[in-house]
Amino acid sequence: MARTGQQMRSRTARAMADRTAASPTVTRGARAPKSDLGDKLRYRFDNSMSRGTPALIAWLSVVTLVLILVFSVFVTIFRLRPAAYADRGFFHEMFYSLLHALDPGTIGGDSGPWRFLLTTLALTIAGLFIVSALIGVIATGIDSKLAELRRGRSIVLESGHTVILGWSDSIFTIVSELTIANESRRKPVIVILADRDKVEMEDELKAKVPDSRGTRVICRSGSPMDIDDLRLSSHQTARSVILLAPDSEDPDSEVIKTLLALTHGGSDGPRIVAEIRNPSNLEAARLVGANRTVLLDIRETVAKLVVQTSRQSGASAVYTELFDYEGDEIYFLEKHDLDGSTYGQAQLAFENASVIGLVTDGIPGLNPPPDTVISGHGLVVVAEDDSALDGQSPSLAEPDLTLLGTETGTDEHPTQALLIGWNERAPIVLRELEHYAQPGSTLTVLTSFGHPEVPELESLAVTIVSGATTDRATLEKHVVDGLDQVIVLCYSDDLPVQAADARTLVTLLHVRDILSGFGSPTPVVSEMLDDRNRVLAQVAQVDDVVVSGEIVSLIVTQLSEDQRLELVFSELLGNTGAEIYLRPAEWYVQPGAEVSYATIVAGALRRGETAIGFKSEQLARGDGTAFAVVVNPAKSERFTVLPGDRVVVLAES
Repeated sequence: MARTGQQMRSRTARAMADRTAASPTVTRGARAPKSDLGDKLRYRFDNSMSRGTPALIAWLSVVTLVLILVFSVFVTIFRLRPAAYADRGFFHEMFYSLLHALDPGTIGGDSGPWRFLLTTLALTIAGLFIVSALIGVIATGIDSKLAELRRGRSIVLESGHTVILGWSDSIFTIVSELTIANESRRKPVIVILADRDKVEMEDELKAKVPDSRGTRVICRSGSPMDIDDLRLSSHQTARSVILLAPDSEDPDSEVIKTLLALTHGGSDGPRIVAEIRNPSNLEAARLVGANRTVLLDIRETVAKLVVQTSRQSGASAVYTELFDYEGDEIYFLEKHDLDGSTYGQAQLAFENASVIGLVTDGIPGLNPPPDTVISGHGLVVVAEDDSALDGQSPSLAEPDLTLLGTETGTDEHPTQALLIGWNERAPIVLRELEHYAQPGSTLTVLTSFGHPEVPELESLAVTIVSGATTDRATLEKHVVDGLDQVIVLCYSDDLPVQAADARTLVTLLHVRDILSGFGSPTPVVSEMLDDRNRVLAQVAQVDDVVVSGEIVSLIVTQLSEDQRLELVFSELLGNTGAEIYLRPAEWYVQPGAEVSYATIVAGALRRGETAIGFKSEQLARGDGTAFAVVVNPAKSERFTVLPGDRVVVLAES
């Protein structure tokens, strides 16, 4: 019997094991999902509630309708309303029930038996809960909508606007310059898309660009590299797109990826101006950008400008005047009545505009030969504003050819230069200096950081010296009488922005003080990262201050307005073609004579050059500089030529 019972228990255990293996595993304590009507209704209710504020308002409306319907039926069936109002019908009763539910004050006008008053009181109390919930839902929905708007995630519905992608310190200069350029446009708009908080961007812009000059600035939060976020800016309908290099470890990769997002829809679209920090990435960026993108090499642009301005005092003021929208800029004039005239005659044609080049087959060229005949050519001009080109008044000033200068000369000679500081742009500066160096030229590099690697040079002999560039004794050993140029670079690779600029300022104070003891006119060019420190640099009475971020921002803004300026700027900053020179005034007009600017222009024409301005101590502004440069003066304006005065010209080197 025991064995039989044991066999029966074994068979039972095996059967239970077989059933367990064949059936799904059920965890102890877990309730199997149901599919009855209640669960389905609950599931649908949850889905409707997840739709947000509209769904909540809809459900409250349904509850209100059910409430007034129930109370209306209750009052009508039991004849609770006083006899004087009993014959007004069911729909009238529903209307009064609605008033009781929405307005607690309605009960104050009720009269009748206690049963009716208690019923309306219950209806009013129930209505209070519904109205309170409705107000809370609406308030929450409005708050959510405002929070969404503050996040800047709505699409911008604009056209003909300027889009700025990314965020950096240069954005304030760009926005400020665009507001000036937009003064002649109707309802201009700037859209900024950056991976930052919308409110923070707006606050910073209001603080640093307080005057928008009628331009509306719209900020949106999102990544420019994300195609979906990029649509928020409506870049396809924009007039131009500015792509800033971010302050990150690999900014060029982000710029190239954003270019891919901008151009993935095809080659059609607005022109794009993009910043590239590493020249080795230019080719990859050109493959992406195709024909609608202008790429600005930040390192090379700043380095070329440093070299150009270091060769002659006052050149920085000329470049800044041409690159920004304060004062005179470079424009293109297509419609004119100068066909049949020569380029030399065109230079004297306008009273308040300077013709500096011709556009041939869509390609601008500066300072062509004076006898070039204008035949269907567009004009490259320097003027105060593009709106001033329409109806430009002709010049009535006749040059006095008897007062033209007779002296000739050349600026070419072996130079002795000093470069203080070192950063990633320094090798490019050395290569640019090599283009202008005559055999026998020398350059001393004095730096506190790093181990400079000098590129292979032929005409320029470079000596590297390590030392404290803020130490007076060290500087006195190298800042000597007879230097042709002094360049001070910031330590942007090794120090934060403000610390690097602080060292530059201290170095400038020492350098200028040492040179003043020699009575030396040596031009001192310094590079600064923060534009606000340029004002402090004027205390050191530095002739030229090049601000890296600012000057690049000015060029980017100009290129976004007119892509044809790329070739003009390339020629101005290059080492071939026409460049800006500040040459002795006695080469062009008689020294000591009072002459019109038209006479100065004629003097430049005789040398095959194009005059665009005048530098003189008599024009000094009293702001710490020993001179002032005026670009594009009126042809009838008169100057007295004094020793040391210079004529700003476009000429071949």
